[in-house]
Amino acid sequence: MTARAATRSGISLFDARPFFEKALHYGVQHGIIDQAKLDAICQDAPKGMVQIARYFGTEFLRPELEKAKDRMVNLVSLYLEHSSGGDLRIAAESLRDHSFLSRSKGGSDMLKQLIAMPQHSHFGMHERAAFSDEQIPLLAKWSLRSYADYRTELAQRSQVAQVVDAALWLAHALGMEAEELEEADADAEAVVRTALLALAAKRSEMPDWVALEKLLAALRKKGTAVEIAVPKKLPEHLQAAVLAVRESVQADLEKLLDPAQNLRRLLRQTPAFMGRYFWREDALNEVDQHERATSKAWDKATGGHDDEGSLLTLLLCLAAGSTAKTLLTEKGAAALIRKIRKSGLKPELAQQFVLEQAPVQHQGNYLRLWKSFLEEALPTLQSDADYALHDALALLRRECNVE
Repeated sequence: MTARAATRSGISLFDARPFFEKALHYGVQHGIIDQAKLDAICQDAPKGMVQIARYFGTEFLRPELEKAKDRMVNLVSLYLEHSSGGDLRIAAESLRDHSFLSRSKGGSDMLKQLIAMPQHSHFGMHERAAFSDEQIPLLAKWSLRSYADYRTELAQRSQVAQVVDAALWLAHALGMEAEELEEADADAEAVVRTALLALAAKRSEMPDWVALEKLLAALRKKGTAVEIAVPKKLPEHLQAAVLAVRESVQADLEKLLDPAQNLRRLLRQTPAFMGRYFWREDALNEVDQHERATSKAWDKATGGHDDEGSLLTLLLCLAAGSTAKTLLTEKGAAALIRKIRKSGLKPELAQQFVLEQAPVQHQGNYLRLWKSFLEEALPTLQSDADYALHDALALLRRECNVE
């Protein structure tokens, strides 16, 4: 089916055939594809239709087989057009040199990779994993979409993926791992912005709120001399994404470095800035400074829980430098163990928190509980032999709160 379109040189024809059909016709016309290859395609096509119909539903209904035929032709077309860059000769040679079913699988693999790519820059809103069976209905829809739709979606998701990867790289450079970003439901662009500020202030760690206030105060002293630079060791494929976010940081500097601006009000309460920057949650440092001199900070950190499991969970998180919690998920517990084995434990942080925040009458009991726990738990928590985390997780389930 064709449609006429006017051009400067007169009238041209728009070829609406699937790209596979164009490539096949071109190959036959130019002697690239012979009769033997045509016969092989005719033999492979029915097999492919049945396989596709079975994968997406059933091969026993004629409408499903008809739709499978459309899917197969579209998948082959997607692969050929993408891999050839739209060059019919290259596409025809691909059909000649490879089986028809392999080109269909190539299109399917393209779509699976696309679907597995992140759509959102929030770490908590996507799983960075391979294609799963749960996404088959989505693959069914995409298997009938055009190559133009594929390219548009790929460009959007690639941009998101680059920002996410840049945030992971910068966070790692500042001592923060992917599990913590997912746990905090951090936004990738916010992480990149804060990381660039931290590096501009020559900090070596991702800041919590108190540290962020201090580093911005230090940058304010420099005034217009502040330069937001891209790290020299940043991988080349991430530079474009970071440079784009860097421009937004530069635009924010006028307000961020204005001594008349209250940072807490600007970053926490101003709609244009809320969620724009990221800071680590740190119960020891970030529990409201106005409450830290009273037992309110302790009540806030413990959530009113005074059982041993809750207290040990809280103190272990503090000693590991993680977000203070009185209840861990299985995934959170595993991430905590890995962090302890990688970065070590600072028991004095938990002890300091007890001495500064816990009710005085209970401090002695809490410290004895903490010391007893450490004596029993440290060998297991830090053991390299327990590489599968079985023993360490069992210990946390027994002594702490793990759901």
